[in-house]
Amino acid sequence: MTPGSTRERHVILAAALFALFLAILDQATKILVLHRIGLHERITVIPGFFDLTHLTNKGAAWGMFHDLPWIPFGISVAAFVLLIVFLRKLSSGWPERCFALLMVAAGIAGNCTDRLWHGAVIDFLRFHWRDVAEWPSFNVADSAICCGVALFVLSSFLRPETKSEAKRDDAGDAAKSA
Repeated sequence: MTPGSTRERHVILAAALFALFLAILDQATKILVLHRIGLHERITVIPGFFDLTHLTNKGAAWGMFHDLPWIPFGISVAAFVLLIVFLRKLSSGWPERCFALLMVAAGIAGNCTDRLWHGAVIDFLRFHWRDVAEWPSFNVADSAICCGVALFVLSSFLRPETKSEAKRDDAGDAAKSA
């Protein structure tokens, strides 16, 4: 994507709309959980594997900083602002990186909204193996963050250079072969 091009604007708009969808989906699912599932209640969806539950987390991932909830909130706000300010630079001209970064931003926004309105993040997706092994409960925002980071890392491995560097290399190779 060329900076300032119509294509770049379309990609950013599409990624922003997708991020908005994720943020709305996150908040909508959390509202359903708050109104339909009591705190610490579990509803089995797939026995021995998946439950819906209603948990809160004042801290960060896996309850870190539980007693200092302003730390994860402050870090999240700073990360969100930096992602938005440096979106074009961080995406390096690749559309999937733009989507990845805005997915992360949507997840951050969803969890920050919880912290502001509820004083804690609402988690409700619980995967486990017959109550022997359990993954910490999470939510749509957490999923958006993890999937966005995974997409960004995958793109970085598959396309290590920026799009402008790739074009210059291609132009240089074409000039050498002529």
